[in-house]
Amino acid sequence: MAQIWKLEFETQIKSPSKKFFDIYLNNSSLLPKICPAKIRSVQLLEGDGKSVGSVRLWTYILGGNVIAKDKIDAVDEENRSVTFALIGGEVTNYFKSFRATLQASGNSVKWTLEYEKANDNVPTPHSHVEFLMNVAREVDEYLLKT
Repeated sequence: MAQIWKLEFETQIKSPSKKFFDIYLNNSSLLPKICPAKIRSVQLLEGDGKSVGSVRLWTYILGGNVIAKDKIDAVDEENRSVTFALIGGEVTNYFKSFRATLQASGNSVKWTLEYEKANDNVPTPHSHVEFLMNVAREVDEYLLKT
């Protein structure tokens, strides 16, 4: 039977959680401008980029260039939550499934990663946690300046 693993982590933000959430849901194309050393591009492949079913192609730096295709699985604007499922790219070589949920509320951002490893030799995705936390810090700093 497949084993789904879960990692949860949270960080404090100083910018309004509504604006923070808006970057990830409605303005993900700004992320390469906000974090150019981490995110190279975000391309919309299907949908409007902010609704369930929308598909985007990400190029980012995680030890080297990484390409990932994600699909928006769930959006809850009232609770400022969005879930992305990776459906293509290098990450899917290591994980049978990989979903990331962002929730921004109050003065914090919480990420939840749910994943199934392709095999027992695949390490826990701590590098992804670190990457998401660093991007969150940069987004927060950007929003405080604008």
